[in-house]
Amino acid sequence: MPTPDSRSKSQEPQIRFAFGANNYKLLLIGIGILIVGYALMVGGGSEDPDVFSDDIFSFRRITLAPIVVLIGYGAVFYAILKKPSHKE
Repeated sequence: MPTPDSRSKSQEPQIRFAFGANNYKLLLIGIGILIVGYALMVGGGSEDPDVFSDDIFSFRRITLAPIVVLIGYGAVFYAILKKPSHKE
């Protein structure tokens, strides 16, 4: 019977993580895109509560920012579902 010290490295159990390095990179890129999208939504309010400002209805806040946020969520979703490559 072989002793535990006599086992070769190929016989030792391999530890595999759910995410690979590329998955983490894509996840961080997706989170960065989300931060940019939410930053695009900021602003447009009026300093005086009695005065209405039409700045809240700008193209940036109504159209561009939601599209950027959806792209960010798509990138995060893809990073989670992408099968990692286990090359050694």
